[in-house]
Amino acid sequence: MLSIRGLTKVYPGPVPALQGIDLDIPAGMFGLLGPNGAGKTTLMRVLAGLLEPTAGTVALDGEDVVAHPERIWATLGYLPQEFGFYPHLSGEAMLLHLLRLKGVTAPEGQKQLRDELLARVNLSWAAKRKVKGYSGGMRQRLGLAQAIAGNPRLIIVDEPTSGLDPEERLRFYRLLAELAEQRTVILSTHIVEDVAVLCSRFAVIRGGKLLTVTSPSDAKQAIAGRIWEGTVTAAEAAELQRSRQVTQAVLVEGRNRMRVYEPNGSPPAGFEPVAPTLEDAYLVMVRSGNGLAGGTP
Repeated sequence: MLSIRGLTKVYPGPVPALQGIDLDIPAGMFGLLGPNGAGKTTLMRVLAGLLEPTAGTVALDGEDVVAHPERIWATLGYLPQEFGFYPHLSGEAMLLHLLRLKGVTAPEGQKQLRDELLARVNLSWAAKRKVKGYSGGMRQRLGLAQAIAGNPRLIIVDEPTSGLDPEERLRFYRLLAELAEQRTVILSTHIVEDVAVLCSRFAVIRGGKLLTVTSPSDAKQAIAGRIWEGTVTAAEAAELQRSRQVTQAVLVEGRNRMRVYEPNGSPPAGFEPVAPTLEDAYLVMVRSGNGLAGGTP
């Protein structure tokens, strides 16, 4: 169990990046969802013991992460949003270098462990290729390989699917789901689909504040009967953007198709009720600055 109490981080300015976060994260996959600039990366760095908070506590299975971050590093796997590689090295050389930096050992030796990790993330075939020739998804999988070295009980991944194509994203989903079966995995993302696919529980953060902790099903149920969809003209679309809570605006066969949230059940003329999506629920929470029924603040 990862226990977070009163976590606050204020950068010079002052800029409040985290404002009193209280959160318990159990074993399994847990999502942290929020827009860019919400404070997710700051929170991940504090949890990883890489950034000292202004106030508050973080404990992993009773171990004080803030006071003694070095004590959890051996049981932590961290994949930051921006992970630096030496482009001239091969994948296997890069991973071996990272294993040595982390001080991870194995009974059969680091080279054997390196090969096993590359196989685990499906990169054995590209082990001898230089990292500069890797796709974005391949680089992310190489980063994940170093994160899972040493069989950590806590893995933190920050925006891991950003910029990946659909096939690479699905491959990454499978890897993360497999890892979460035996440990705690925290997935920080602004992509709602990541949470919808992987997480049975998630938290929403905005402006450094925790809005809610809920599940995808509870979040959707909280706005059931309040999402409406219809086709409108360009002028009508502009007016709806000003006067209603729009959760989606797309072009379908050249026509403006919009979804709106109507808490009082008075939709625009011609709109029909539709089943809510997690993206609908997320946008309602973020724009209102409040959690939904079925979640905890």
